[in-house]
Amino acid sequence: MKVEISSESSELGKTRPPAKNCKPPFPRFRIVTYDFEYVSVDGERPKPVCLVWHDWESGETHRIWQEELLKMKKPPFDISEKTICCTYYYGAEGSCHQVLGWDHPENVLDCFAEFRNRTNGADVPCGNGLIGAMIFYGLPTMTGEMKSSMRDLILSGGPWSIKEKEEILKYCEADVTALNQLVIAMAPDIDLVTALYRGAYSVCLAEIEDRGIPIDKENLDKIRKAWPELLEKLTVEVDREYGCFKGSVFKHNLFAEYLIRNGSDWPRTVTGMLDLKDDTFKEKAVQYPELEDLRELRSTLSQTRNLQLTVGTDGRNRCMLSPFASKTGRNQPSNVKFVFGPAKWVRFLIKPEDGMALAYVDYSQQEFGIAAALSGDKAMQEAYQSGDPYITFAKQSGAVPDDATPETHPRKRAQFKTCALGTLYGLGPEGMARKLNQPVETGRQLLRHHRNCYHDFWKWSHDTVATAILRKEMQTVMGWKMKVPPRINAQEGPNMRSLANFPMQGNGSEMLRVAVIYAHHLGVEICATVHDALLIQAPLYLIDKAALDTQQAMEEASELILKGFRLKTDTEVVKWPNRYFDGRGAGMWSKIMKLLQ
Repeated sequence: MKVEISSESSELGKTRPPAKNCKPPFPRFRIVTYDFEYVSVDGERPKPVCLVWHDWESGETHRIWQEELLKMKKPPFDISEKTICCTYYYGAEGSCHQVLGWDHPENVLDCFAEFRNRTNGADVPCGNGLIGAMIFYGLPTMTGEMKSSMRDLILSGGPWSIKEKEEILKYCEADVTALNQLVIAMAPDIDLVTALYRGAYSVCLAEIEDRGIPIDKENLDKIRKAWPELLEKLTVEVDREYGCFKGSVFKHNLFAEYLIRNGSDWPRTVTGMLDLKDDTFKEKAVQYPELEDLRELRSTLSQTRNLQLTVGTDGRNRCMLSPFASKTGRNQPSNVKFVFGPAKWVRFLIKPEDGMALAYVDYSQQEFGIAAALSGDKAMQEAYQSGDPYITFAKQSGAVPDDATPETHPRKRAQFKTCALGTLYGLGPEGMARKLNQPVETGRQLLRHHRNCYHDFWKWSHDTVATAILRKEMQTVMGWKMKVPPRINAQEGPNMRSLANFPMQGNGSEMLRVAVIYAHHLGVEICATVHDALLIQAPLYLIDKAALDTQQAMEEASELILKGFRLKTDTEVVKWPNRYFDGRGAGMWSKIMKLLQ
């Protein structure tokens, strides 16, 4: 396809001669490989610069510059079910489809996702980008310096000279040529059915990233304008209750004195120091709600100091959700750019637009339910179905009477919850005791209760881990794999806790991916995926139906992954003019609003 940029640059858009003959690795399908270059600004939708695509059937490579690209109403290549469209990280290409108003391909093969699946858990010295994948498979590639230099040129946003436009097109074409080679090299490792399922999820995620999350931009702008001074005042205001800071520095000894004054127990590390990880603060804030503001302040100081939340001019929080980035396959967005980062008060900035509503739909005790289903443990399944597996576990062990409730036995429930969840992470008696700040014997006793109640789970977990070590690999129901390193000595080898937890985390990730695809097919507008939850939007009069559709999609997804065992879901609806509410950040949000006034 020819693109007329000017009389002296007509070569830019010419069809390239046929490439070397590439024998299609998936003979039932036509294959297209393609790549966009684009300019991106944090929080904004991208601006496509050019497109290069290669048709394996004709052997022709086509180059299309920006001006012509923006006139196109649909992709210049086939996107029907007859064709597999191959990219490297479809989120980038999918975002350009969204901006251009193009339909997405019926079949997407995202080589990034498949490379991550091929190497997950292994040492990949050159990273997971296209260059790293090419080096891994022993294929020729451009240098990282060259790629970085070209990206800088593109991100400058132009205007570009004729020479620079040609360089950009050649760079884009080089990526497509590399992708052609990579597809051939990777093909023997690819299970096409599960690969296309992951591609379908990547399509949905491109739409989710494009949609973004509605933000109260007025209050965000006020907070940002006052932020440095506001942060100082906030630290002083919050610390009045605790006395744990000197200036902006959290002092361990002052916190230890606070705990003594208030008679509060606290887990310690193996060295005897207070365990000050955010996860520990999160757990203890449930036991001691008065600590929530302190936890929020610490999160704010460590993660939100520069308030880097990426919000576009249209008031939507957008960032890369980074699918397949973690070992478990979960999305891994930036903590500082994503509104669902660790500081819970930031979530109060989520606010539906006029006439719209949001719903937050999440799985109820997802990991416990997955463990119960996959292990086939009937007692564990009974506990999950009860609605409160932790008080039921306490009843099953004989630690509380049959008529006990969370209200009548909160301390026992908290202990058995720590045990039930800690066991899923391979927590031993010492670790459990440290979490509870109890003698080691208490940890041993709780684990004995768990083994006695859920012996089928323990057998399944032991066999699963042993098999993984033997096979040097674990995988989910839908084929997401994780390499298991060999044991070298007592210090070097597989992380046994990670292996024990992978079935829950990995299959939980698969469950949410399937749920996203199901909800998308039902027409649900998803704004974000959040660990085991979906944030959706709809007009006020449709939000109840959309929430029910989302619950249906998520529960049916659980049945698919868990072979008929159905997980429960919970829903919270936020209707304009109200804002999103998270009780854990409510105190901090109130203080910030007060200081602003």
